[in-house]
Amino acid sequence: MGGKGGINRNSTETAQRGLWRLMLKLPAMRGRLQLLASKSHSLDDLFEAYEEASLALGRLMRQPGDEHCPMVTEYETICAEIESDIIQYVLEHRPSVPD
Repeated sequence: MGGKGGINRNSTETAQRGLWRLMLKLPAMRGRLQLLASKSHSLDDLFEAYEEASLALGRLMRQPGDEHCPMVTEYETICAEIESDIIQYVLEHRPSVPD
């Protein structure tokens, strides 16, 4: 299981988890997200980045103390920016099927 295949598989799994997380966060766009993701892999990098940023944010929020507040704010901003990019993409690339 080494080499490129493992890396691609992990990347694909991370992107899939990011898509699922975004579908939970953006329920009004769930159907369109699924359609766009199934037709094109152009969003995979954003899905993957969203998953990684969300996991990092979750870890930071579970840590005790206030010393992590700047990092929490930074990761909240990163997640919000990715969500905004996804929303913009979905609105600009409407699938050719009814909502």
